[in-house]
Amino acid sequence: MSTAVCVSSSSVSLPARPATVPAATRRGAWQISAGQAISLKASSDSIMRVKQGRVWVTLDANRAHASEDLVLAPGESLRVGAGERLVMEPWDGYGASYTWDAA
Repeated sequence: MSTAVCVSSSSVSLPARPATVPAATRRGAWQISAGQAISLKASSDSIMRVKQGRVWVTLDANRAHASEDLVLAPGESLRVGAGERLVMEPWDGYGASYTWDAA
């Protein structure tokens, strides 16, 4: 099992909306609420996979590439190298869920 360290979490005030991610989808996955942004740093090579909703991901710049913004949909994944950091938030106002596993 791979691990990530949550570096920070912030919330933005948005109009109240009911949760739209079904509980069955959330089992075994992490959830990000609408208006929440999280920062994760991989402690080992990892795969982040979107389970529900869409997420906006910003990867920190490193020697191999410049900072990069991506939008991932359910079923899409992103390889995160050991020591790399990303910031992620739901793309829309409905929240999202994702898994984080060893590469």
